[in-house]
Amino acid sequence: MNFFEVETGLTNDDIENRVLYVINSSEFKKWVETKSSFWKSWINENEFKPETGNFLLLPNKTGIVEAALLIIAEQTSSNLNNGDKFLDVYNWENIWQIANVAKKCPSGVWKLESYNKILQKDQFYLGWGLAQYKYDFPESKYKAQPKQNKSNKKEKCKLAKLYAPGSENITALIRGIYLCRDLINLPANFLNTTQLADISSRLANKFSAQYTLYSGKDLKKHAPAIYIVGNAAETPPCLIDFNWGTNGPKITIIGKGITFDTGGLDLKPSKAMEIMKKDMGGAAHALGLASAIMETNLRVKLRVLIPAAENSVSEKSMRPLDIIETASGMPVEIGNTDAEGRLVLADALFHAKQENPDFVIDFSTLTGAARVALGTECPALFCNKTKTAKKLVSISEKIDDPLWQMPLFAPYERFLKTETSALSSTGQSGYGGAITAALFLQKFIGKELNWAHIDVMAWNLNSRPGRPKGGEAMGLRTVYHYIAELAKNY
Repeated sequence: MNFFEVETGLTNDDIENRVLYVINSSEFKKWVETKSSFWKSWINENEFKPETGNFLLLPNKTGIVEAALLIIAEQTSSNLNNGDKFLDVYNWENIWQIANVAKKCPSGVWKLESYNKILQKDQFYLGWGLAQYKYDFPESKYKAQPKQNKSNKKEKCKLAKLYAPGSENITALIRGIYLCRDLINLPANFLNTTQLADISSRLANKFSAQYTLYSGKDLKKHAPAIYIVGNAAETPPCLIDFNWGTNGPKITIIGKGITFDTGGLDLKPSKAMEIMKKDMGGAAHALGLASAIMETNLRVKLRVLIPAAENSVSEKSMRPLDIIETASGMPVEIGNTDAEGRLVLADALFHAKQENPDFVIDFSTLTGAARVALGTECPALFCNKTKTAKKLVSISEKIDDPLWQMPLFAPYERFLKTETSALSSTGQSGYGGAITAALFLQKFIGKELNWAHIDVMAWNLNSRPGRPKGGEAMGLRTVYHYIAELAKNY
């Protein structure tokens, strides 16, 4: 399966194309005056209203579609000189409006045109690209693909594509999101720990990163909590560790890689287990983000850590109230065996800490409590640096990749205490579960390093433009832009 060469719907081929006019409602009247009487009549006959999001295909006199019209959110010029080209979008709604349109445009290559010539195109490229994603059952990706006819660049396109010159960075980001979505969508029998390690190795090799895999006896010594969590499964646990880049800030990305979660001896109900193939969603985010960083060649020293295990049931399963070792040397008392994600992250965070990175981010499908608090579409952000938290939330708002900060409420640390010297993995209270989980993780990374933890659903329960049902990258774009800014200012 090739996860790294994907069709994003964006092209740099300057071939004969159809025009997609993107204008706001206040420009509509003047724009119509510049068009042919035929188009004027067509617009009138269709009773087209210049309201945000409205879309209309525009045919020629023979009935062939040659253009289209999209009314976008009102643009302002106040954001034009505020720094980052991509972050200073006029209106984030445009991402999803163009995603909706991308599915309605006939095949061919389309070109964006605006009336006033002031158009931040990156947001449109992003929306168009995200709309092209389609998950295929893995077997279809094994089939041989027909060879392209390179001798005829003007051969008719079978898909609607967007002419997007200078979109290399956006394309890389879209590919990272596709990778994240694909990995989450894969059935657990197609993506076990061994296969996850293989895909990670292939990604590392693609960008000449230094790859290390800890497994077996080496894992038991290096990361005992990961070993214990995955010891009951048919496929063995491992810790994936790769490094890329020689200059810039030290960035460490960690992703929870539980390839399937039965809950262990505290077995999940069947309905709750149904989509637990997505419990490696944190690992998918880490690999997708790393892919985008490496492909855009951000000036960072990147490290990726993925603790991979399957939380299964056998005679080797960990039990409630077992006391286990961790890489830090801190003993942990197992509360509920279904709270395994924080255990594997504990070892990864400890090893991340040893290099004193400038920023550590972990993604994980960690708690149902975060979903209860914020729903499925708004990931919970925990961060031990106020400045970092504010920056991440600010970016997320600008690009409509939502995050919501929740507190590392120190008084709740008392719930992690036990009657022994061990730290409780789940806490003694049934309330504030997302907070106590984050506080547990903080025990292994500390309070001094610049660290953020994102508790993410990683799954769309239903489809929206550019965001199909199934595996989803949530917060990935936000963190990418935060890291890009760190690299720029280093």
